[in-house]
Amino acid sequence: MPIYDLKCSDCGAEPRISATMADKSEKKIMCPDCGSFKLESVFKAAPGIIKNRGEAQCANRSVCPAGGRCRH
Repeated sequence: MPIYDLKCSDCGAEPRISATMADKSEKKIMCPDCGSFKLESVFKAAPGIIKNRGEAQCANRSVCPAGGRCRH
């Protein structure tokens, strides 16, 4: 089952809940703090995923492969 980061519209709680996709789409997930079913998805950036590896950042540009795909 997927894990969802949600925010309750009634109490403001932000639980992380494991539920089926059907339960989420049918609004069957209940807030663990207040019992409300008014939960919306919260989108958070995954740590370490976004990284700029541009050629201009590389100190060894002369040895980088063509296309700016620096791997050091």
